[in-house]
This record gives sequence, C-alpha cells and structure tokens, in this order.
Amino acid sequence: MNKFALLVLCLLTVVSLSAQSENINKNPFRQLGQELPTPNVYRNAAGAPGHMYWQQQADYEMEIRLDDEQQRIYGSSKITYHNNSPDALDYLWIQLDQNVRALDSDTYKIGTSKVNERMTLRGLSGLEPTFDGGFKIDYVKNGDGSAADYTIEKTMMRVDLKEVLMPGEETDVMIKWWYNVNDRMKDGGGRSGSEYFEEDDNYLYTIAQFFPRMAVYADNEGWQNKQFLGRGEFALTFGDYDVKITVPADHLVAATGTLQNPNDVLTRKQRNRMDEARKEFVQPVIIATQEEAIEREKTKVTKEKTWHFEAENVRDFAFASSRKFIWDAMAVKQSDGSTTMAMSMYPKEGNPLWERFSTKAVAHTLKWYSHYTFDYPYPVAWSINAASIGMEYPMICFNFGRVEKDGTYSERTKYGMIGVIIHEVGHNYFPMIVNSDERQWTWMDEGLNTFLQYLTEQQWERDYPSRRGPANKIVDYMKGDKEFISPIMTNSESIWQFGNNAYGKPATGLNILRETIMGREQFDYAFKKYANRWKFKHPAPADLFRTMEDASAIDLDWFWRGWFFTTDHTDIALTSVKPFRVNTRNPMVENENTRKMQKAEGENISSIRNREEIAKTYDELDPSLRDFYTDYDPLKATILDEEEYKKYYEGLSEEERAVIDADKYYYELTFENKGGLIMPIILEFTFADGTKEVQRIPAEIWKMDYKKVSKVFPFTKEVTGINLDPFLETADTDRSNNYYPSKSETNRFDLFQSRGRRSSENPMQRDARAKERAGSN
Repeated sequence: MNKFALLVLCLLTVVSLSAQSENINKNPFRQLGQELPTPNVYRNAAGAPGHMYWQQQADYEMEIRLDDEQQRIYGSSKITYHNNSPDALDYLWIQLDQNVRALDSDTYKIGTSKVNERMTLRGLSGLEPTFDGGFKIDYVKNGDGSAADYTIEKTMMRVDLKEVLMPGEETDVMIKWWYNVNDRMKDGGGRSGSEYFEEDDNYLYTIAQFFPRMAVYADNEGWQNKQFLGRGEFALTFGDYDVKITVPADHLVAATGTLQNPNDVLTRKQRNRMDEARKEFVQPVIIATQEEAIEREKTKVTKEKTWHFEAENVRDFAFASSRKFIWDAMAVKQSDGSTTMAMSMYPKEGNPLWERFSTKAVAHTLKWYSHYTFDYPYPVAWSINAASIGMEYPMICFNFGRVEKDGTYSERTKYGMIGVIIHEVGHNYFPMIVNSDERQWTWMDEGLNTFLQYLTEQQWERDYPSRRGPANKIVDYMKGDKEFISPIMTNSESIWQFGNNAYGKPATGLNILRETIMGREQFDYAFKKYANRWKFKHPAPADLFRTMEDASAIDLDWFWRGWFFTTDHTDIALTSVKPFRVNTRNPMVENENTRKMQKAEGENISSIRNREEIAKTYDELDPSLRDFYTDYDPLKATILDEEEYKKYYEGLSEEERAVIDADKYYYELTFENKGGLIMPIILEFTFADGTKEVQRIPAEIWKMDYKKVSKVFPFTKEVTGINLDPFLETADTDRSNNYYPSKSETNRFDLFQSRGRRSSENPMQRDARAKERAGSN
C-alpha cells in the first residue's frame, strides 16, 4: 500500500471514529455516568443513605432580646457541636448571613447598576449602601470560657479549635452579638426584618438569620462554606434548640418550636381559647382578636416579657413579634394519631382575607403534603403575615397578602396569598425536613416544593389558577433565547431567570414524569420513597435521580439528562403522514379505489380549458374513428377478473385471508425532533365516523435515532385527523407542526392601544359600586 493510500485510509478512519464518538456523546439515552458521583458506603447506588451514612448535629441555647425602640436584635448563644463524622476537625465554619447587609458586603459590590437620564431618590440610594447591617460580634469563646481564635471572611466565620475534635466528640462555642434589623420595605427588602406602620406607630417583626448558624459538614462536600450573596439560600445542620426571646410585654410572639411558659406570657383568656382550638378540627379559633390587637396598638407598654421555646431536630429557628398581631389556630390530625396546631398571626391590615383563609390553607397544606410524603412531624405550623415576599423556616413562615383600605381585595391577591402560604408551609417538607443544600441547588427545594404546591392547590378548588406545574405553562420559557437560559443543574447564584429555572422548570419536569412518563401510581410511590429515605437527612441530586429509578424500574437517565442538564426544548414535528392499504387484488374493490384516487387528484388546467374551448374533437366529428378502445374502461371488472381473483384467494393461507378480509388502514407517520429534547409521543387519532383514539409511544422510540423516526399505525377505520400532544403534556413549544391535516392557530391583535390609565378598582369594589348604582336607580 502506498503512502497516499495509507494516509487516506487513516483520515477516513479518524473521520469515522469521530462521527461515532459524536453520535455516542449526543445520544440522549446514554446513561448518566460521569455526571453523577460514584456510589459509596454513605450514599448507595439505589439513591438511599448507605450503611455508613452520617451527619453532624448542632444544638443551640440562646437568649435573644428585641429592642423595639432601636430595631435591634441582641443575642448570645452556646452551640454544642457533635462530630458524628469519621473525620478529625481542627476548625468549624459558622454562617454570618446578616453580613450580606454589611456596608462592605460583596453583594453590594457585585451588583450591577446604571445611571439613567432621570433618577429617583430611591434609585440614587440604591447605588451605594447606607444601611449599617451585619453582625457586630462582641465575643467568641470556647466551651471553657476562654477567648476563641476566629476569622471572619465576609459571611462566614472560621473558629479554630483549641484541640482537634475527634470522631464521636463534641465541643461548645459561645458567641455574643447584635445587629440592626433592616426595614423590609426600604432596606433592599429581604427575607426577614421589620415593617413600620405609620398610622399607629408600630412595628411588625419577622426575624430570621438572626444568629450565627453552623455550616454543614457532609460526606459528599466537606464544609459547605460558599459565601452568602443573597440568592442561594441556606445549608444547615439539624439540632435541638432552647431559645428565650425577650420582647415588649404587649407583643405576641410566634416561633419555631413549642412554647414552654404559656402561663407567663399568655392571658388566661388566651390560654382557654387555645385549649378550645386544640379540640377544633374544622374552623379556626380566635386566640387574640382584632379588637384586642387594636387596643394593644394604642397602649404601648415599656415592660418586657420573655417567651421560652424549645424545638427538637430542626435545622433552623425563626420568630415573629408584634403588638399588632391577631392570632387564630385549629388542630390538624395526622394519620399516626398525632395532632399539629395550624396557626396564623396577622395585623388588621390583612383582614378579612387572613382570618378567612390563612390557617385553613396551613391545615390543607399539611394534609396533602403528608399524603404525598410523610406525616408532618412537628407540633406547630405557623403562617405569619408580612408585606413582602414569602419565606420559610421550620414550623414558621412569613407570607404576603394585604387588603385594600375598604377591606376588599383582588382575585390575584386572594390566590396569590393562598398559593404563597401553601408554598411556604410546604417548605417544612423541602428543605426543612428533606434537608437539601439550597446554597448549591435551589431547585432541590423550590422545584420539588412548587410541584407539590401545584398538587395541593388543585385539591383546594376546581380549576385553581396555579401559576406553575402543567407542561403548557413552561412553554414560553423553554422556547426563549438560550443565551439567557441556564440548565437546572446550575449553581444557585449563576442562574438566568431564577423563577423559571429553579421553580417552574423542575416542577413541570416532575409533573411530566407523573402524568406522562411514569404514571401517577409509579411516580407517587417513588417520590414518597425518596422523601422518606431522606427525611431529616441531607440528600443530593443524585439521590433523587437514583431513587426515582430504583423504586420504579423505569430508566429515566434520558429525562434527567435532557430536562436537568441541558437547555434543549421539546419541539416534535409530525412531518409526514402516508396512508396505505393492503392490495387485496380483488378487482371489484381495488379498481373502485383507483377510480376514487384518480377523481381525488383532480384535473390539470390544460384538460379543463380544452374541454371548454374545443368545440368538437376529430372522433366526435367522424364517428368512424371510434373503436373498442374509445370507450374502453380498464377499471371495469369482468367475470374473468372475478374468476381469477377467486382462484387467487383460494390459494391463500388462512392468515393471509385474514389480512385481506380485515382490509385495514395503515398510516406511516414520520416525526422529527426539532427542539433536541426527546419525549414520549402522544397521538390522538380522529376517524371518519367521528370517534377518537389516543395512543402513547414511550420516549424509547428515539433510542436509535433521536432526530427522526417513523412508525406505522394500523386501524380498521379511516383516519381524518391526527393531533400530536393533544393534552399539552410535553411542553411542546411549536404546536403548528403537530397536526394532520396541518392547521395554524389563530392569534389576535389589538386594533389600537388605549392611552388611558387602567382602573385600579378591584372586582369586589366594582361589584359594590354596581350594586349601589342599581339601588339608586
């Protein structure tokens, strides 16, 4: 072989191997291998905790004082850290999340900004930090009272231990601190803080991230000490809490845990009402009325009271405090026989909306989340009214929802409030109990929780206007500009379109798994298995992926890869429909079919015009030109044709005759994967008699060619229409190519854009005005 031929052969081999490699690497059915961590004794290949799984524990004793005059929190704590790991630790990492508000915070530094031609005072104030936030550390001490060596690195603090903490040992760290409480309505919003009510000169406090909290040390990541920049939330360690909170004596306090000293802080009337509420499973009982709250607003006291709470096996602690609070409660029975108190606190500005819906929404959430996962294990579940965003903590959450001055509210406000309560109370399950790492994977709590929120909302009322869940609601996002879309498996701080990515797309993916790929029974079993395997533990994405497959015997690697690791979207096109029928060779049947086909094809333009313009043809002028073939009809069956067919038919086998007699319709359909994301193929066939039939083809039809596939469908009736993805369950981004015969979906446009301002009147106000107008007439 000469050198040139050898070179050509080598080049062809390289090209061939490269093409094969590219095809393998792009094959959506290749198994998730290098993307997932290797199973080990801590996390096994089935997605469950391994036989040597461990996790740390951090217990807290805290004394907290809320300064209502200066809006400050003062605190001291003793952290008892239990080293259950097999590793010797020479330092501990502690989170100082309030430092995100410090004047030198990186969050301010990395925030982009611009100067516009017209700037408001608020816009100018946002260009530089003015609020003096962040922890002011008075001391950090070792368990023996000696000063500890520590280093603060922005929102994290490393405490260097005097002695190495060996496996199985524990150590104490004592910290004293204070910080200025931010105004949630002014100082950049936030998950917690104060809200000032100018009309009655009072504050409502929703307080969280208020103490130095232990970072997670885990088998799969070591110390989770990523800096808190504001978006990626929290990775926290389970432990027991003993917390004393000192507040103005006329405040009501809600907190994580169980109140230990009700006789010291509640009136006899409030205690009696609470006893009544513990027996009420249908309607909430008012513990502190609106009238009583209004009186407290007027007569502020200078004395203080200390509320004492204890909580077992929780990952965090939060509380709310105000003299404005109205309080109601009702009992919720768990399937194991235990009782949980669903409770709400809210100012009069939330009524009548909150009194009517909040606590019932809490109870409803506990019922249905428990149905899909496990019984709610804690004694209380609080919903606290706050003006801004919703936020969650163990046993307590802060939720928006305020009415107009006249007590009316919009439909959006009502369903937004119910939805946020369901969502935030639902976070008790994910991540407060199934304790995923929010700093790294927002979707593991927000996405799973949004999915369960959708299921729970649909149990609230028929056609509840859920924002997220069904596949068709994610279409606009999926077909957007890929430059501004991130894979779900992206770190929390680096996500484009945070809500769609971390909430909407994961929730939609789970709903597609449940409705289309796995089926409700298999999905619900596997999902409940995941929740129970990892409750009160620290799961990672691979644990979810592996459990869902392990518990269902369904290979989902293709789905996890496409939906979670890429930005591909679903666009399956029905590009070709070819009808066929078996040639029976029966002249009485086939000749008539041929005649119909010829007629259906129509005439060409020349034949049409010749018939109109040629007055007489030659043979019409001279009939002697006409012979046998002039009027011969080749499609007219004769007795000889019938005899020949009878002889042919009798020579067929019984199976062959059955095919001939069935005379089925065969339709060859070709599909193209234009979006890159494979999905099952769901087809609705409409027949000539008006009936319909749905066929579901698993996603594995794409396993040999993920770009283009064909499949033949036999029927006993003629098909007149085909609809691909008829129930909007695959998030197909272009439905114009989903039909046979093809059709376009009509879009509407506005004739003109009104220049007038829309009315701010809500439907309740409009209805009242209409009734007033009708009465005056």
